[in-house]
Amino acid sequence: MAACCSALAALVGDIRACRVCRGAPRYGPPLSHEPRPVFQVSSSARICIAGQAPGVRVHASGRPYTDPSGVRLRSWLGIGEDIFYDPGVVAVIAMGFCFPGLDGKGGDLPPRRECAELWRRQMFAALPNLELILLVGQYAQKWHLGPKMIGKSLSETVSRWRDIYQSTRHPRLMPMPHPSWRNNAWLKRNPWFETELLPVLRADIARIVAPRL
Repeated sequence: MAACCSALAALVGDIRACRVCRGAPRYGPPLSHEPRPVFQVSSSARICIAGQAPGVRVHASGRPYTDPSGVRLRSWLGIGEDIFYDPGVVAVIAMGFCFPGLDGKGGDLPPRRECAELWRRQMFAALPNLELILLVGQYAQKWHLGPKMIGKSLSETVSRWRDIYQSTRHPRLMPMPHPSWRNNAWLKRNPWFETELLPVLRADIARIVAPRL
């Protein structure tokens, strides 16, 4: 365990110091602002939230999900900030660690591809105790599920949640939409997400975070 913690600490230091997307980008133009990697990890984490990339508010705070999306996500999961921000329980590892900037319409750009290539496999290799990974959005779903399990759209992938959740045991995977308020229309069109998926997810999370004797 000590060796695992030491390796993770070294990896965290390397990621925090990374400036590849700004100084030597592999894809597209350099990042337009100073990188600020935002993530939360511990070798003892049992749940992982795999999202897209920090937004502008999270970039400013340096803490994951300090925005309205975080409020909704915690409501979906049935946990408060005390558990959500305990790295010994919950890891937060987006596809891109830094805020990618805004597009011409004011929306967030896609996560920088450099992050996943450089760091993602190393990060998950250093988290041996994960029991559940929440795949929040299309980018995380494509990376974790691969072409055989991914649907043609986010709706199709999330609608297959039972098969995905039951067929992935170590750790289990759960595809989800992003908790952004921009997805209100999607939630109205797909009421099964709140009536069928969320009760199963909350029960699993409650079991994982319950005090262990």
